[in-house]
Amino acid sequence: MDKSLLMAQLQELPLYYCDFIDPQTLEFTSRVRWICENECPMYGKTWACPPGVGAVCDCEKHCKSYTNCLLIATIAEVADIADIDETLATRPAHEAITNEVAALLRAHGIDPYILSTEACTHCERCSYLDGQPCRHPELMHPCVESHGINILPVIDDAGLTFQYGENVVTWFSLLFFNE
Repeated sequence: MDKSLLMAQLQELPLYYCDFIDPQTLEFTSRVRWICENECPMYGKTWACPPGVGAVCDCEKHCKSYTNCLLIATIAEVADIADIDETLATRPAHEAITNEVAALLRAHGIDPYILSTEACTHCERCSYLDGQPCRHPELMHPCVESHGINILPVIDDAGLTFQYGENVVTWFSLLFFNE
């Protein structure tokens, strides 16, 4: 894969940030997963959420089996950052860009494993609830937190923050791949 060509193509997208990171440097911790278990209403309801994604140690092993990872970020403005509905309404645009980045990787012969912002709502009722395999694994991108990844050191190293003022939301995705 020609990384310089890919980066040139990525610069054409409305990304706030994109760069390659080493998957081995990612910190995995059950403390992050605790948020899913105790605060997220989607816990135990989809293949994109714990426990459907597997134990944190299994997620770590899977992610670290890749040699490369592309970190992307988008930003969106909202009128009121405290309005969770308005904030979450900006997520689909980030997911669409994540899918565009994945398509670029696929055009380069790369099949990425994608972590993004989703709890996955593609199906009216997730097959997880019926003990059946995911009907659309190609559409599902589990959220970064579901894997127990502490994204804060990664974004710190990149010089980024989650928010850039009272009305800006920052979304992140990780696209893992092997060359």
